[in-house]
Amino acid sequence: MNCQYSNDNLSIIIISMEKIYKVIIADSQFLVVEALKSLIAAETEFLLEGIATTRHELLKLLQPNTCQLLITDFANIDYDGLDDLKNLKIRHPQLSILILTNTISRQEFADLSRLGIKNIIYKTADKDEIFSAIESTLKSKKFYSDEILDLFLDLSDNKSISDDPKTLTPSEIEIVKLIADGLTTKEIANKRNISYHTVNTHRKNIFRKVEVSNASELIMLAIKAGWIDNIEYYI
Repeated sequence: MNCQYSNDNLSIIIISMEKIYKVIIADSQFLVVEALKSLIAAETEFLLEGIATTRHELLKLLQPNTCQLLITDFANIDYDGLDDLKNLKIRHPQLSILILTNTISRQEFADLSRLGIKNIIYKTADKDEIFSAIESTLKSKKFYSDEILDLFLDLSDNKSISDDPKTLTPSEIEIVKLIADGLTTKEIANKRNISYHTVNTHRKNIFRKVEVSNASELIMLAIKAGWIDNIEYYI
């Protein structure tokens, strides 16, 4: 509370000082970032500290160690694996993390839960759901989009497929096909109309999931798995 004295009538005006939460957005999708900026700017209890489109930019923004909330898409920032998020939580214990993503696999969901990140919503969320998720995140309460709950808590549907850590999403399989076609990361980004860093992050996630170390191993595995049809590959 802050007391302000009026010179006119000597009355005391009590002004409520509400807590201001500093927010960082880490995402490389322009439209998503612009939408979040607009939503946050309209709320008096939030202050946008900055926008990061790369891991380097994010680490720089976090240096003052004063931010309370990070809204990020792990697939659209060049994190060095999901453990990067765990390291952020260790270095910045005051930081709450909300994952805002287009897609997530069962394995990624499990990995994030293991890291203590239990606030995940899809980018299709409306304004009310986004702010409900933000509120829960800041209060250290779990929050998941209904679609995520349906996908991961109904263990009876497609359990044998979903539990396989080597299962790739449709987007990841499409990127595998483009890699097999000989496209570079930059060319894939242009073709898919996404950022270079997003493609690079997808590549890292794909290699990690299927446990390969190079494109040649990935393509051979893709042929065996049936992700690529009628392809001639020469070593």
